[in-house]
Amino acid sequence: MPDFEADRSAVIQRAIDAGISHMITIGTDIEDSKRAIALAEGYEFIYAAVGIHPHDARDITDIENVSDTIKKLASKKKVVALGETGLDYHYMHSPAEIQQEHFRLEINLAKSLGLPVIVHSREAKEDTLRILKEEKVEVTGGVLHCFSGDMDMAEKALNMGLYISFSGVITFKNAKKMHDIVKAIPLNRILIETDAPFLTPVPHRGKRNEPAYVKYTAEKIADIKGISLEELGKTITDNAARLFRLII
Repeated sequence: MPDFEADRSAVIQRAIDAGISHMITIGTDIEDSKRAIALAEGYEFIYAAVGIHPHDARDITDIENVSDTIKKLASKKKVVALGETGLDYHYMHSPAEIQQEHFRLEINLAKSLGLPVIVHSREAKEDTLRILKEEKVEVTGGVLHCFSGDMDMAEKALNMGLYISFSGVITFKNAKKMHDIVKAIPLNRILIETDAPFLTPVPHRGKRNEPAYVKYTAEKIADIKGISLEELGKTITDNAARLFRLII
């Protein structure tokens, strides 16, 4: 993201200092995915995901060419997932049918490549769940990132073998619904993330988010679960290693 052009190496160092052991930087279009790979190749503990965000699905004019390009990018050693892909009906930057077509494409690419998918879903619960089920996402696995759905959506995603990832939103005052979902989800199916530079957790809400701040999300989830931060950290690291096939 351009938000980090001025101090990216310092941001990464602060993450290390905060106890972050591994990171995945996520592509949202072809050029962004190439930059994610380049960044990951520069650090042993950073990995990349490649894909096209639903906002950018409208720009795809040649599906076959895009599919081949994503395949080539995904073959790189540091790529551990496809995504971010999915549906976003809040802004509707891309027509729903185009979003759905590309979402199906990336799920099937992920299956053919043996990679999990990182799924974006905003105000698109029913279509997201339907497509995930129809395309048999359980074959390759994945995660609903920055989860903002309800308990029903979480349960159906878990039944398809997916993980649920929580962001800094969990620290907000009005996040009681999310707290209840965290309580209900098995610990071995939870992931955490920043979605940097967005969704900055308390006490830095309103500022640019960065990976070091994921510790505040972790602290809140540990508190909700009634476990130590150390136990949560170990379990979530194991979860990420299992989903993304990382050797840790």
